[in-house]
Amino acid sequence: MTALAEAARPEPSPAGHRQRRLGGTEFVEQFLDAGSFRHWDRPVPVPPGADSAYLADLARARDRSGADESVLTGEGTLDGIPVAVLASEFAFLGGSIGTSAAERIVAAIEEAGRRSLPLVAATASGGTRMQEGTLAFLQMVRITEALTAYKRLGLPYLAYLRHPTTGGVFASWGSLGHVTVAEPGALVGFLGPKVYAGLTGQAFPEGVQRSEHLLARGTVDAVLDAPGFRNLAAEVLGILAARGSWEGAGFAPRPGDMSTGDPNPGDMSSWDSVLRTRDSGRPGLVELLDGGFGRLVRLHGTGRGAASASTAVVLAELEGRPVVVVGQDRAAQRAGNVLDAAGLAQVRRGMRLAEELGLPLVTVVDTPGAELSVRAEESAIAGGIADCIAGMLGLTVPSVAVLLGEGTGGGALALAAARRTVAAENAWLAPLPPEGASIIVHGDTSLAAELSERQRIGARALLEDDAVDEVVGEGDGFLKRLAEAASRQISAQLT
Repeated sequence: MTALAEAARPEPSPAGHRQRRLGGTEFVEQFLDAGSFRHWDRPVPVPPGADSAYLADLARARDRSGADESVLTGEGTLDGIPVAVLASEFAFLGGSIGTSAAERIVAAIEEAGRRSLPLVAATASGGTRMQEGTLAFLQMVRITEALTAYKRLGLPYLAYLRHPTTGGVFASWGSLGHVTVAEPGALVGFLGPKVYAGLTGQAFPEGVQRSEHLLARGTVDAVLDAPGFRNLAAEVLGILAARGSWEGAGFAPRPGDMSTGDPNPGDMSSWDSVLRTRDSGRPGLVELLDGGFGRLVRLHGTGRGAASASTAVVLAELEGRPVVVVGQDRAAQRAGNVLDAAGLAQVRRGMRLAEELGLPLVTVVDTPGAELSVRAEESAIAGGIADCIAGMLGLTVPSVAVLLGEGTGGGALALAAARRTVAAENAWLAPLPPEGASIIVHGDTSLAAELSERQRIGARALLEDDAVDEVVGEGDGFLKRLAEAASRQISAQLT
């Protein structure tokens, strides 16, 4: 057995995940609509400089796997939606990537771009093919370059990390998905566990490279079997399929426009609004998504080893239009999931997703404030806020901020720097909670109510000061009307 074959041998799945693993062809057949797959693959050449031992390895791999290389590519349909696929064949030399496999992958990525097809990659690989050395290693750069050019076209890339996905594959095209899902119990990691043990003299902690741990750490969006991934991918692509319906409605709200369900809106003070938004029964992000949007796919974490329940990144339908929603979950924050650096990093992921896919961004501001702690200072939370503001300002896609409730400090400002802003009638935005401002100005909290009026933090004052474009009155159905207002503000940017 060659050193490559030994290193690429899959680790046994942990107890409870001993299902039979699908090969590349089996995966494609189960993923796509029946009978829809058409190969793009051409015969592969003999790798340059291959010696007799390597040629024998290749011959055995072909006989054992029934494949001519470690990856297959082509196109088909998923619930009727045309899609390009590339799938690793682990039975062929551990799914390793040499020059011929890389050539096939790059050609498929470029063809998907020419045809404007969504791309789905199902990896299962030990990484670089050792028999081809550094030249094979450098192919990961080439694949990444092709994939980066593809994503610049605004086309969606979905990655499904099968067992095992390690090494250069995980460190390149396995980690660049707009949406990334892992197979249950899959070994997914940078360095194969056998190599790690051989180099360091110790084993990885149990489970650290398993897909479920990566989900907990915010590296993948979900852990699903092949049918589950098929359903998720179909939902994502179904939402994105409506991107052609972006024609603007020609709506441009007049300064001072207000729709309200309150017969006496002027009787309420900013302090009244502060108290109302702090009520535990007040609807928040989850209720807004359920009541104002259509289909939803909630993503998870940063994709880079961090996750926070304080914020959410959601691919959603808004009146038939695909959007990215980045929102603050006030209920989760009140329950102890503070708006931390990881939460802000999730926000930035959502901004990138909107920009890369060319989708409008809707932010939802509703927070008692960013984390105040030693940990927050050491994780550079101020820099995270600044990066969010800069990211919002740099977007080339339409953006609208929805002030839903509490809007405290820099944590709120991180999501408020959109091109347009709509506010719920009782929403507010302030540099500090009124009690904190009162301490600074007066030395105690006793004048918080008075100061909230003087600072003009309430939605109606913000409208009068041209800080928001539209205020939506609260009452029956106000979440739906708030989402409709956000949709109008997006349409106004598209005309």
